[in-house]
Amino acid sequence: MSDAPHIVDFGKKIVVITAPSGAGKTTIVKKLLLQHKHFGFSISCTTREKRANEVDGKDYYFISESEFRQKIQNNEFAEYEEVYPGKFYGTLKSEIERLWRDRKVAVFDIDVKGAVNLQKLYDENCLTVFIKPASKEVLLNRLKGRNTENADTLKKRIKRAEEELQYEPKFKKVVPNADFDIAYMNVKNCINAFLKSNSPAVHH
Repeated sequence: MSDAPHIVDFGKKIVVITAPSGAGKTTIVKKLLLQHKHFGFSISCTTREKRANEVDGKDYYFISESEFRQKIQNNEFAEYEEVYPGKFYGTLKSEIERLWRDRKVAVFDIDVKGAVNLQKLYDENCLTVFIKPASKEVLLNRLKGRNTENADTLKKRIKRAEEELQYEPKFKKVVPNADFDIAYMNVKNCINAFLKSNSPAVHH
């Protein structure tokens, strides 16, 4: 009979990676999820249109605005926001519970306002990490280089990114992203320290 692998019980933990759009948070989150089997991605709901490379139920839960509003009425969200008129994003409480049932650490890739709300709601069970772009110019150049926006939506994104940079002091950890590999290691170290200090037990 082979030895059963040990299971680390981290309890009900949340790790939130946040940043202005274009600062590199999604790339960091994808690598974290690839390298750590005990991390689970919290899939957000959104009312925006699905992009060609996106998969419903993997990248987002794509739902209609009326469905989203009904879920708000039913108090189903841990956090939500109308990012642009008619464009809602939110985290279902049931999504966090799903990850915890699977003994996963719930990992988030969300905007700064959602991150602030999760931090308030889950408090000491929640680590928030703000990814700081190398400079405002680098951030704006990344947004311009994406080619996923028209001139009007790009202008809105740039304005929003400038506002989101002001949120930096609200979060527990700030990691500069001038060099991806260094930023990734720093994020990983923050998470490891958080999980070790909060881990209730190790079962063999």
